[in-house]
Amino acid sequence: MRRSRIAAYIGSLLLTIGLALTGAASAQASEQAFNGGYVALGDSYSSGVGAGSYISSSGDCDRSTKAYPYLWNAAHSPSSFAFTACSGARTDDVLANQLGPLGSATSLVSITIGGNDAGFSDVMTTCVLQSDSTCLSRINTAEAYVDTTLPGKLDNLYSVIRGKAPNAHVVVLGYPRFYLLGQFCLGLSDTKRSAINGAADHLDAAIAKIAANHGFTFGDVRTTFSGHEICSGSSWLHSVNWLNIGESYHPTASGQSGGYLPVLTNAA
Repeated sequence: MRRSRIAAYIGSLLLTIGLALTGAASAQASEQAFNGGYVALGDSYSSGVGAGSYISSSGDCDRSTKAYPYLWNAAHSPSSFAFTACSGARTDDVLANQLGPLGSATSLVSITIGGNDAGFSDVMTTCVLQSDSTCLSRINTAEAYVDTTLPGKLDNLYSVIRGKAPNAHVVVLGYPRFYLLGQFCLGLSDTKRSAINGAADHLDAAIAKIAANHGFTFGDVRTTFSGHEICSGSSWLHSVNWLNIGESYHPTASGQSGGYLPVLTNAA
């Protein structure tokens, strides 16, 4: 009995020490992100299209003060903040136009990228305006691109990011599913909605795999957007916005603050 109690005590002590060390390591990593520079890269999901409150100097990039990078910067005050994400960006655009602020002092990088490479805008236009079969065919083409071409583009981009920011913790954020299924909802057919959700999963899986290969952290926003998809009654995503078509199928301000920001905060 005595040996059992001693063993239990030692086990408890080791567990306590282990948890303390883990917490200290996490705190140290978090502190590193806060003390160093933060660079926010990516496409319209990072720039904040759909959230409003656009920064006039950002021009067609439509960077928003309600976008998750801007909100994270305001909450944590890193030593420097560079917000270069731009609406419509593809991987080649990030390489050409967004990486200038990266350096050895950069300790946190965030990015959403890949949706435009895969033809996100054309997929949604096709599915809104054309038949189920045409929509599914266009989605199949997009998924084939995700399988065959996108991995190489992401691999190259992630390698360049690591080379330019060797000390940075890189968080690659994914994309949400657009629709809550099984609900009565005007607009696209259930067939189209299900296929579009499946395409989002397909894209996220590909992005997550390449991110992991580079030692980057994948931030899955499908969890935080769950229950806030289009057709949910409390959507954090715009449906078709005929008054501002560019905001269609992008996160609202609530989607940025409630869907993306917590994932970056937890991952950073």
